[in-house]
Amino acid sequence: MKNQPKTGSCQCGAVRFELHADPVDVYCCHCLECRKQSASAFGISMPLPAAAFNLLQGTPKKWSRPTNSGGEIDCYFCGTCGSRLWHENSKRPDIRIIKGGALDEGVSLENADHIWTCRTLPGLPVASFARTHDRGKDMAADRETDVDQDK
Repeated sequence: MKNQPKTGSCQCGAVRFELHADPVDVYCCHCLECRKQSASAFGISMPLPAAAFNLLQGTPKKWSRPTNSGGEIDCYFCGTCGSRLWHENSKRPDIRIIKGGALDEGVSLENADHIWTCRTLPGLPVASFARTHDRGKDMAADRETDVDQDK
């Protein structure tokens, strides 16, 4: 990570965090779960080591759901404004999956993988240079997340 940590927050600012490492990946997921959690055409996720994440302010609420791979994913959000902030996967407690829209300065999607493109909304253009995966991407041990959903 270059110089200063990256910071992020929910929409109302009640929950704030900082990141002390660059994400190991950036991906745009077009599955139904990510579309619903982001209330948009796709969700932006950035896995990074849990040790690089620091909660600065607030107490987020947690909602948990089972994953298709047999684990459980904990979804953290602001209890005041409802903004989704990060996920934690029970099978990978050493990883935090930060939601890209929560970063104060945003995130570049130039090198992002687009996954579950079989679920891309009609009419949504995906850049011709983007790496695309019809279904979930095989996330190696250092980049594992719950992308095996078929919803």
